[in-house]
Amino acid sequence: MRIAGITYDSFVDGPGLRVVVFAQGCDIGCENCHNPDSWDTSTGKEYTPQQLTRLIKKPRPGREMVRGVTFSGGEPFLQASELAKVASALKKFGWDVVTYTGHTFEQLVARDDAGVDALIANTDYLIDGPYVQNQRNLDLKFRGSGNQRIIDMQKTRATGGVVVTAFED
Repeated sequence: MRIAGITYDSFVDGPGLRVVVFAQGCDIGCENCHNPDSWDTSTGKEYTPQQLTRLIKKPRPGREMVRGVTFSGGEPFLQASELAKVASALKKFGWDVVTYTGHTFEQLVARDDAGVDALIANTDYLIDGPYVQNQRNLDLKFRGSGNQRIIDMQKTRATGGVVVTAFED
């Protein structure tokens, strides 16, 4: 898989202190994207899921405070199978998983793709929808535009219907 970069101490890409993995490659290309350098699928650094998991879990000062991992991009679902393996491994350490996507949850589920399904199954919170410039809202937690949703995947799986959360806690 190709990765554009890793941030080891983010509070803005999901709840609590997180490691953020920026997937390389995007099939959406939102206007005024905050990370257009991640669009090209041929750049970035190559990792196996095992290498990436080891790198994320590598001991660093303050690491004991990390709550989870966030997959951002680019578009993580272009490398869903590989990222699902990383997510599964990190969940064994008690980490939660946030995955950003420019697609909607409904679009992803309709794909009937095993890799996409595996990443969705290993995601605790899915932040879906493209960034839409004319819906930009800097007051939204973990999102850039009003059309994007934070979906609580555990509750969504339990109820069979999309459950949106605002993370007001």
